[in-house]
Amino acid sequence: MYRNIVKRLIDIVISLITLPILLLILSVVGILIKTEDRGPIFYKADRLGKNGVPFHMFKFRTMKVNVPDIRNEDGSTFCSGSDPRLTKIGKALRETSVDELPQLVNVLFGQMSLIGPRPDLVEMLSVYEGREVQKLDVVPGITGYNQAYFRNSISMRKRFENDVFYVDNLSFLLDVKIVFKTLHLLIQRKHVYNKENG
Repeated sequence: MYRNIVKRLIDIVISLITLPILLLILSVVGILIKTEDRGPIFYKADRLGKNGVPFHMFKFRTMKVNVPDIRNEDGSTFCSGSDPRLTKIGKALRETSVDELPQLVNVLFGQMSLIGPRPDLVEMLSVYEGREVQKLDVVPGITGYNQAYFRNSISMRKRFENDVFYVDNLSFLLDVKIVFKTLHLLIQRKHVYNKENG
């Protein structure tokens, strides 16, 4: 029951409650992003949704316009605080995770949940091994088990393993623990980047 109706109801209620806050943040962050380099406020990326169905995920733009895509050796996204592709406001948005707030719109559309495995790049569908594809059995989330406990400090394969663990043990209690652990990690600003020089 929690996996479907109750979880979706919680997503809708909390998203609607926080939407006015998002609009207020948008007015401030939007001005800061535009003032820095006149580029677009939002970054729209294709991600894998439930059952592998792609969707457009929204974020506040944190990088300069038309910069190259850089990946780590395991295929995951390169993430460093010293990355020259980051804008000044973008670095602050990433470190506070404010850049993820526009995904509340994805939650309202039913494409994402407040809590669940983080959505992967569409090309990751061909990278999954064994049970890893089971992370697609649930709606992806703004935060999840990996973000709460490790953020960007573990390898891609370990993240996939944790995603399957979350799917296997999905419960209201686990989601509550993830919320509090996420808040704790955000306050500490730990594991923001997956490269030590960041």
